[in-house]
Amino acid sequence: MLTIYAGNLPSNTTEKELAELFSAHGKVRGIKLPQDVFSGKCRGFGFVDMEGHEARAAIAALNGRELRGSFLRITLERPRDAKGRSPGARR
Repeated sequence: MLTIYAGNLPSNTTEKELAELFSAHGKVRGIKLPQDVFSGKCRGFGFVDMEGHEARAAIAALNGRELRGSFLRITLERPRDAKGRSPGARR
């Protein structure tokens, strides 16, 4: 199982829409779409769990694709360090 990072999502993106987008490339095992506390809208990124070969196919097909004026950034999720920072983050 791989976790895919989906970035540069429009603020009105829903979990259902994200699931439909990725399910064209395989079975979606799980979705996490963080929402803004005050507005309840998508924070512009989310995470999708898929099996390895399906995840790689989804990344190849969806990275750079336009969704309502936003060009999606689809990559594998980068592991975090003990302080919750991704590799290469400013310290």
